[in-house]
Amino acid sequence: MLERVEIEEKQLSDYRDIVGDEVLEEIRSLAEPLKGARVLHINATAYGGGVAEILTPLAPLMQDAGLTCEWRVIEASDEFFKVSKACHNGLQGMDLELNDEMRDIWKRNNEMNAAKLDGTYDFIVVHDPQPAGLLHYAQPDHGRHWIWRCHIDTSDPNPDFWSFFTPYIGLYETTIFTMEQFIGPDLDSERVVIITPTIDPLKPKNQPKPRDRARATVAEFGPDPERPLITQVSRYDPWKDPLGVIDAYRIVKEEIPDVQLALVGAMATDDPEGWSYLEKTIRHAGDDYDIFIPHNFHGVSGEEVGAFQAGSEVIVQKSLREGFGLTVTEGMWQARPVVGGAVGGIKVQIADGETGFLVDSVAACARAIHYLLTHPEEADAMGKAGREQVREHYLITRHLTDYLRLFNILEDRQELATPERRTEPVQAQEGN
Repeated sequence: MLERVEIEEKQLSDYRDIVGDEVLEEIRSLAEPLKGARVLHINATAYGGGVAEILTPLAPLMQDAGLTCEWRVIEASDEFFKVSKACHNGLQGMDLELNDEMRDIWKRNNEMNAAKLDGTYDFIVVHDPQPAGLLHYAQPDHGRHWIWRCHIDTSDPNPDFWSFFTPYIGLYETTIFTMEQFIGPDLDSERVVIITPTIDPLKPKNQPKPRDRARATVAEFGPDPERPLITQVSRYDPWKDPLGVIDAYRIVKEEIPDVQLALVGAMATDDPEGWSYLEKTIRHAGDDYDIFIPHNFHGVSGEEVGAFQAGSEVIVQKSLREGFGLTVTEGMWQARPVVGGAVGGIKVQIADGETGFLVDSVAACARAIHYLLTHPEEADAMGKAGREQVREHYLITRHLTDYLRLFNILEDRQELATPERRTEPVQAQEGN
């Protein structure tokens, strides 16, 4: 049996003051034909990273809407997660080798986890590349509708990785991408839907925090609450470019000596490269005592992350590639201006010059940070505008609405056709 993630209780009615009655009425209307439907979400880890951030509120809200929802995570070794991390990077275009041993490790793990599936579900949602082979290896009667949810940018993938994965992806009745621009080459567009990620406004991390209280919490991890603070919240990962953030901070510090930098992260079980890149980040910071690098092993949980976001003058997310960037959403919800890399879903979220700045280099990042630190009134106005944009587009109630709408479409079978189920082994183009 796949490991079950405990689902907390949540009630849609608790969101009424934030989203209004009209939104909740639409959810109840969409959920009515789906009452009692069994839903299973499967991913690689129960904490750390955007998928867990989404499923933590989404699963219980599906329950409250009248569906029966479960969340399970695959079982995997460090060896598998090293391979799956390479797959993640390769599908986002990194120049890496995919050899036969790596393919075999991925296949064996997916076959092993498929054998652990039990029960029958109306909808099975498989998240990201790690468990994408489950449908191929699973017994046909486990799920009526299988959906693959891709949270990364596959628009320009490494061809070897893409040709390996596409036969497995092609088995799903439909696939979900974050943006149209992220859809990989040659996928059937009639079986692709777009759902952007969202945050839970009631999660302790995202609840409003008075600045003085937030800064008092931040001070427990070293920063001086009386001095300006720049914060990036993300995994320690080359795509998040923490080294570039440090370089931008150093440029700003030449003119604003009091500025401080926090690189706040979480070490996730499905990211074996995280520790080595954390060490690289620490080395790059050197002996600068105004750079702080706290993470969950230092006691930084969601509430502390929210305090860093609310207590900072500027939030940075200088990603070089990005699926969506929920840390951008979180920073905007805390009414802080955000400086983000002009990539992926960050470009969708930040209205350049209105809710923050989009940048494409270390120098541009430094200029944007410097402007916001030296123009506090404009910075506050951008932060307030960003919060309203999140309220309208990027809260978990909208995410739930999108899933319910998709489930109804799949049940009606009017717009999305089910691909023929293959019974023979997938023959990926493994020699390419």
